[in-house]
Amino acid sequence: MLLAAFDSGWIAPAGPDLAAFEREVADTVGVAHGVALSSGTAALHLCLQVAGVGESDEVLVPSFTFAASANPVTYRGATPVFVDSSARTWTIDPVLVAEELDRTARAGRPPKALVAVDIYGQCADYDALSALCADHGVVLIEDAAEALGATYRGRRAGSLAGLSAVSFNGNKIITCGGGGMLLTDDAAAADQARHLATQAREPAAHYEHAVVGYNYRLSNLLAAVGRAQLASLDERVAARRRTNALYREALADAAGLQFMPEASYGESNHWLTCVTIEQGEFGASREQVRLALEEAGIEARPTWKPMHCQPAFRGRRMLGGRVCEDLFTRGLCLPSGPELSESDVARVATTIIAAGSSRTQGRSS
Repeated sequence: MLLAAFDSGWIAPAGPDLAAFEREVADTVGVAHGVALSSGTAALHLCLQVAGVGESDEVLVPSFTFAASANPVTYRGATPVFVDSSARTWTIDPVLVAEELDRTARAGRPPKALVAVDIYGQCADYDALSALCADHGVVLIEDAAEALGATYRGRRAGSLAGLSAVSFNGNKIITCGGGGMLLTDDAAAADQARHLATQAREPAAHYEHAVVGYNYRLSNLLAAVGRAQLASLDERVAARRRTNALYREALADAAGLQFMPEASYGESNHWLTCVTIEQGEFGASREQVRLALEEAGIEARPTWKPMHCQPAFRGRRMLGGRVCEDLFTRGLCLPSGPELSESDVARVATTIIAAGSSRTQGRSS
């Protein structure tokens, strides 16, 4: 498919693979329209702009996420208000959202939008969030950057809000080497996003621009890469879920080690397999385990550092915080790529167990 795109001569933004990729992703997810863009961040930025988010607006955003979920709020001149996670799902806590929407309704100044993040491939609780946003006139936006192929009550991630963003970054379930897509059932919203993504050029013989736009369009060539990978989406998700199952089996008897819970309302794509480590029970801290893996030549990373703890967002309002701070302190993301073999997973698990055992033995000797 990539060679066909080269042979066609359609290398730069426009081209048949771009339109086909948009249609195929939209069909896969279950929405009417897709707008292929240069990144998931660009997609979320345009979701916010199409939703009318601007200066002086507030936007609710989970604190436990990557910075790209919050940065686009500031691009619009709006203010992110960070919300803690639910311990049951690690996604944004609907109870805290409800309390904040009730409070701001009484004050007569509700937030303009809520960005729900499908964290590590697990969908947020959209039944609860959709009802709350509808009741208070708040725009619900789905950041499904990590969740392509996941489901919520039988519906696909990327179809769970009026505006959604997915990512095709190099570490995602499918990748174009970069890229993202805005997904929606709203034809006018898709048209507006596509217009803004192509420098907002007006249909004139000369270059005419009535509003400021962006150079956000995905190239035809990268769309061809994405199309080739999209055909195997289900197999890619199955591989990640199989890796997660192998880890759970290998580490089932490790005291003090808990896996990220899978919510009963859906099926995660297990983009990353994540655990929390209780030092007192396990015998080693999260950081000691990470360093032991590093010494063995195995890369692992802490879970997301909450946004309200980031210097870039110092002083921003935070609702709660205890849960996501604890997830960062004790959380570890394990190697989760689709190329992992059973022996690879066994090696990671053995190294983790040894990290705890060696320190426990050291204390008792």
